[in-house]
Amino acid sequence: MENQRPKLSIDLTPADKIVEAAGWLMLAGIWLLVLISYADLPDRIPTHFNLAGKADGFGKKAAIVLLPVIATVLFAGMTVVNRFPHTFNFGVPVTPENARFQYTNATRMMRCMKLGVLILFGFLTIETIGHATGKTDGLGSWFLPVTLLVQFVLITFFLVKSFRGK
Repeated sequence: MENQRPKLSIDLTPADKIVEAAGWLMLAGIWLLVLISYADLPDRIPTHFNLAGKADGFGKKAAIVLLPVIATVLFAGMTVVNRFPHTFNFGVPVTPENARFQYTNATRMMRCMKLGVLILFGFLTIETIGHATGKTDGLGSWFLPVTLLVQFVLITFFLVKSFRGK
């Protein structure tokens, strides 16, 4: 049961620290990109892309700020949640013997997913600005399948590792 799971402090490996730092840098980069580009944006920008990656919704240029705001909220939320791995759902029973491995694996998965979300928002920001300024023509039809595939592979990798773990 969740209440019986040990509460452990999980130390970050150098690789974990690199992924975490990359997340912070991506978040700062998204904000910086929006702040630098804002004055050059037209009054009307794309605010939504359809499944084919074509812009199909438009709004005021102030809407561009929603991308870094949402990215920040997701990043902060995932960062906070990642501090409490004993509350996560696991596909295997968590025991005192395997808790450290399972928590480390789960927090690493969350950290990688967090970076993935920021890369996604960074790309959306670049493409929204590019489309608004006439430099690009949308996300491309590959965007959604590739995004879903990468997330699926990432989750599958860490789940398999969890089931094979101690």
